[in-house]
Amino acid sequence: MSEFPSTARVVIIGGGAVGTSALYHLAKAGWTDCVLLEKNELTAGSTWHAAGNCPSFSTSWAIMNMQRYSLALYRGLAEEVDYPMNYHVTGSIRLAHTKERMQEFERARGMGRYQGLDIEMMSLEDIKAQYPFIELHDLEGGLYDPDDGDIDPAQLTQALAKGARQMGASIQRFTPATGVSRNGGEWIVHTDKGDIRCENVVNAAGYYAQRVGEWFKPYGGRTVPMVTMSHQYFLTDEIPELKAWSEENGRKIPLLRDVDSSYYLRQDKNGLNLGPYERNCKAHWVTPDDPMPEDFSFQLYPDDLDRLEWYIEDAMNRVPILGTAGVGRVINGPIPYAPDGLPLIGPMPGVPNAYEACVFTFGITQGGGAGKVLAEWVTEGETEWDMWAVDPRRYTDYTDQDFCHQKALEVYGHEYGMHFPYMEWPAGRNKKPSTLHDRLIDAGAVMGPYNGWERANWFAKEGDDISFDATQTWSRSGPWEPRIREECEAVRDHCGVLAISGFTRITVKGTGARAFIDSLTASQLPNPGRVGLAYFADSRGRIVTEMSVTVRSEDEVGLITAAFAQWHDTEHLWRQAPGGIEVLEQSNEGECLLITGPKARDILGPLTDADLTKGWLTVQPDVHVVGCPVTLFRVSFAGELGWEVHCNPTDAPKIWDAVTNAGAKPFGMYALNAMRLEKGYRSWKGDLSSDYSLLEAGLDRFVKLDKPDDFPGKAALLSEKQQGIQKRFVTLTVEANGYDAPAMSTVWAGNDVVGETTSGGWGYRVNKSIALGMVRTDKSTEGTELEVEIYGQRHRAVVQPDQPLWDPKNERIRA
Repeated sequence: MSEFPSTARVVIIGGGAVGTSALYHLAKAGWTDCVLLEKNELTAGSTWHAAGNCPSFSTSWAIMNMQRYSLALYRGLAEEVDYPMNYHVTGSIRLAHTKERMQEFERARGMGRYQGLDIEMMSLEDIKAQYPFIELHDLEGGLYDPDDGDIDPAQLTQALAKGARQMGASIQRFTPATGVSRNGGEWIVHTDKGDIRCENVVNAAGYYAQRVGEWFKPYGGRTVPMVTMSHQYFLTDEIPELKAWSEENGRKIPLLRDVDSSYYLRQDKNGLNLGPYERNCKAHWVTPDDPMPEDFSFQLYPDDLDRLEWYIEDAMNRVPILGTAGVGRVINGPIPYAPDGLPLIGPMPGVPNAYEACVFTFGITQGGGAGKVLAEWVTEGETEWDMWAVDPRRYTDYTDQDFCHQKALEVYGHEYGMHFPYMEWPAGRNKKPSTLHDRLIDAGAVMGPYNGWERANWFAKEGDDISFDATQTWSRSGPWEPRIREECEAVRDHCGVLAISGFTRITVKGTGARAFIDSLTASQLPNPGRVGLAYFADSRGRIVTEMSVTVRSEDEVGLITAAFAQWHDTEHLWRQAPGGIEVLEQSNEGECLLITGPKARDILGPLTDADLTKGWLTVQPDVHVVGCPVTLFRVSFAGELGWEVHCNPTDAPKIWDAVTNAGAKPFGMYALNAMRLEKGYRSWKGDLSSDYSLLEAGLDRFVKLDKPDDFPGKAALLSEKQQGIQKRFVTLTVEANGYDAPAMSTVWAGNDVVGETTSGGWGYRVNKSIALGMVRTDKSTEGTELEVEIYGQRHRAVVQPDQPLWDPKNERIRA
């Protein structure tokens, strides 16, 4: 028996498919001095009872990347590690009951084709040819994924474990971790068999991840945002017709997903496996009378098929042979859910050298890609693909257990729900209402959450349909459209006011604070009294973040960044801060009102003692609006004359009342988004993604390659500039015909794929559909005609000059 390890570079807590994949990929990267701890036998958590379905389909670019990688890995894994696996690539059919669902399929098909996946649309005749047992009533069509199928989760886990061991990694079964502590900048992971001192720790504890996460709270951690849901599926007895079909065709029938009814139906041996995601779903271990057990290894919940009655009947109507067989076995097991149904992979918020790879709802199909991504985070500090969709730091302090519970029920019950562009899911709301909330509601605001903060998306008038059902469309047209137009026209012609609650506010102070920030950014910092944009890159020159910067002194710098970036950007600074430098996150201490439009000076002038003749990009601290202390930034993301009024939250209602009484029209985030597109202003984690370099993103004027000192990514950017930039950021006008381009829509030049959109929408001041995106450099010249694929239809698009569509010389903003 091998000696229990006392040291390691990495300790992974949890031995399911994800934990073993992380170990395997760390070893692949050359980090073989790694240990995995499993409290029971490998697979003892959600892995052992998982259905093992393996789709590549997703409408998330990052998730599709992960799943695509997983399936490619699984195809060769058995041979690579010499471990037998039951991996059946059967293909799958997704059914669409509506035109909107077909449009979603077209969008996913376009994304998949870009990533090299051979996903195809299906007619009703195609569906019947592939699945003869189906009834086609009330269907519009379908989607076929030839790479889909199912894998034995236990065999997959054992194969990954074997591969990791072969490369020198260690797996300790029946060795529960009991806690962690810090000593000398290293972690000590405690077990009953002894302590392991290590550099890095990974929480891959599945539905026990929240319990493990509590160990890290003394070191800066937080409660892991998750809830454990009860997921049931059942296996039928043998069905003679299905057996005969399989024997005749020499294969399994394709996996079927009726996503509008919300279930999957898969062949299992010669029977069927039905797995619904029911609306009347149930969470476990969320109330005092249902405590989480110390050990739930290889256990299940009691059967509760009554919850599934509607779904069973619907599935039997769709595939009548399902009703001819008895129920052979019911599986009702725990599945962890994050509030958006996506896993947590990446740095543990607030904690040094700790990572999360947990809360996987679909851990089998995502496990391979998750291990790759986790290993990159640990060994390189950055990932090949932009993985913000699963970054644990996307959730901040608003994710209490009530929020997590509400969202888990909502996400589970709408597992296959479509995420329409003007829709806001209703659960878990009003976690961070601002001091202006009641005034916004009184003005007709239709709200949306931004890092938990409630902001106005648009302002409805009496009689407007603000129901959830009204938002179930991919179209630009809806009750919001005339209101957004009115709001944009008010900002264009007069003056508007927007409450932007929840900006991330960071102060960096201490001796040399300015020099510290300067060393991290590719940009030149502004002089005192001015505000400027600063861009931060990783080692490969790719975009990490964008921040607005004000230099208060050599020893104090203020930064403002996106609400969603609160923990991400704060950590980017504090993880690199030397001794003596403080990084203070102060987002809750300020409110912001954007007052913008050609009459903004007339509206604001009588209310303030500030000098409103000071130019664009100036900052005036210690001035007043209606007697309230404020800081004025002369900037406007809307691209008009304007000021951001940064004030105390308690003073915001008084300022709002004065400004609106003076004639400023309230406008919302949808109008702001339309106007920023017209200016070509980039949005973080949309246009500004770590999938792109600063130079690809067209940020050349902000990148100072001649800075005397080094900065992250400088060498890579110099090399890129010398060798030639492969992609270029462009603004496209699109003949869009009612539907604007969503992010990651494919851009075509004839039959060649030459790029993708990063965001899109209608510009109400220029009366055009606009798409921002990345295209091959040779296709980025002004006037080049391209096509943008929007929900399966190609639309003519033209590359615009490298300047704003609206007010190209910035005369209005400088007025």
